Amino acid sequence: MKKLKDLLYTKSHEWVEFLDESTVRVGLTDFAQHALGDIVFVNLPGAGDAVTAGESFADAESVKAVSDIFSPVTGEVSAVNDVVLDNPQEINSDPYGAWLVEVRGVTAKEELIDLDAYEKLCSEEEA
Repeated sequence: MKKLKDLLYTKSHEWVEFLDESTVRVGLTDFAQHALGDIVFVNLPGAGDAVTAGESFADAESVKAVSDIFSPVTGEVSAVNDVVLDNPQEINSDPYGAWLVEVRGVTAKEELIDLDAYEKLCSEEEA
């Protein structure tokens, strides 16, 4: 499964890209999309909505189940990826290009881990 070194990760399988000190882009990892299977619908917050670190802010529906997506940060949604709303299968084909939301004004973060720690987490979950 593909993972990117310049991103940070959560234990609930979201990736985080810092665009600047207080703005992030959030998406689902390759591990998450693989576990979900074919994603057919995604429900995202709107621009201006508040998100809280560690709380569900969206959900993804696959042919297998509906799964909550947890916010890795606290802040305000500044952008939503309309491509993913219209074509949720983009998460399956390009999980690191198919970001979900951008959050600005980040005031708190979940525990974010680097690629090495994330790879260890994934290998433990696969075992």
